[in-house]
Amino acid sequence: MEKASVFVEGEKEALVFKWIESEKAGKDLGEDAIHRWVKEHWWGYLRARWVEHLHGRRFWVELDRNDYGLLQREFMDQEVLLDRILDRIKAGHENLDIILWAQTFGLPMEQVFYILERIDINSRRLACKFASGN
Repeated sequence: MEKASVFVEGEKEALVFKWIESEKAGKDLGEDAIHRWVKEHWWGYLRARWVEHLHGRRFWVELDRNDYGLLQREFMDQEVLLDRILDRIKAGHENLDIILWAQTFGLPMEQVFYILERIDINSRRLACKFASGN
């Protein structure tokens, strides 16, 4: 199992962003670019890593070890609904957005609630630790 750190890999992403933005600006943008990456991209970056962890594709050491591969263990009889929910999670939607979407399309709310409770978006948030401007 490949293990990685969301903070180490996130910082690498932020440094690449800083380099690209500095090249565009024709000068070193320094910590301002790092802070901008954190503000604009950290939560989406973290959510994508969390979904990788849930799928069992990559183990992120800061995330709950019991969540690793959860999707393969728990929801085999609900794959289509789970995929649609994950599409929304990847797009940055929150629980309420997903619940309203499911209600609009008449989806089985008991299953939707079960999936949302098990993956528990709200308890899987980590503050960025390599920059203080988030």
